[in-house]
Amino acid sequence: MKLGVLYSRVRVEEKLLFEELDRRGVDYDKIDDRDAIFDLTDPRNWAQYDVILERCINHSRALYALKILNDWGIPTVNTAYVADVCGNKLVTSTALVRDGVPTTRIKIAFTPEAALKAIEEIGYPVVLKPAIGSWGRLLSKINDRDAAEAVLEHKEVLGSYHHSIFYIQEYVRKPMRDIRAFVVGDQTIAAIYRQAEHWITNTARGGHASNCPVTPELNEICVRASNAVGGGITGVDVLEDPERGLLINEVNYTIEFRNSIATTGVNIPARVIDYVLAVGEGQINPLASVPLAQALGR
Repeated sequence: MKLGVLYSRVRVEEKLLFEELDRRGVDYDKIDDRDAIFDLTDPRNWAQYDVILERCINHSRALYALKILNDWGIPTVNTAYVADVCGNKLVTSTALVRDGVPTTRIKIAFTPEAALKAIEEIGYPVVLKPAIGSWGRLLSKINDRDAAEAVLEHKEVLGSYHHSIFYIQEYVRKPMRDIRAFVVGDQTIAAIYRQAEHWITNTARGGHASNCPVTPELNEICVRASNAVGGGITGVDVLEDPERGLLINEVNYTIEFRNSIATTGVNIPARVIDYVLAVGEGQINPLASVPLAQALGR
């Protein structure tokens, strides 16, 4: 079996994955996405791979590479469909609601005027997010009408694609933490609490990680969320609402796990490689149940 790892930069996660592949003696190539070339009419250079593990930082590179590979019939972890859904918070939210997965209240608007009305229908505070983004960037907690008018005006003037759609989410009064769970296939293999004094708890923004027990309830909701976006290997962000219980916030398709191995005691790189090799050996077919026609062209 031949495996390819498509990556943008060798971070701690990639080093750990390479070490796991080396330990097992797997035949694999490291493919820097800055050097990658896809001849759409001649897939032979890529057809040598039984499976390709995607580890790109740039969402567009990941999405288009996966789309090309999947249309050639080359298995990937994750698929283009999963990248497409998870790469857009709005699309993720509609997938969760479609499949009946408990999530937060969300409204979408296309103009500042409609957005202001939607915000006041939900009630302050609310969270305003770009539909496309990561690491907790460009999030705004809106506490009152003055703040809402100011932020909405800024977004309108900025005028970029990231600010042209207003994604408005209720503010969940979580207990100064949220949960990041790691789903591999049909199992939640580990989870961490991300704790912070700030309302944004991402570890990339200074949140502190501690082990979160994977209860049957947490496993069920996280696997359901992962399946809603197309399955595979995902990072599921969960909020704890004091009245409604667990709610899915977001689902991520290229997981970062450097701070979670020692915290949880789970060898996450090994579990990732187990799944990737199972795909390469044909035990799992991630393309079989994914509506690829929807990816990049719904």
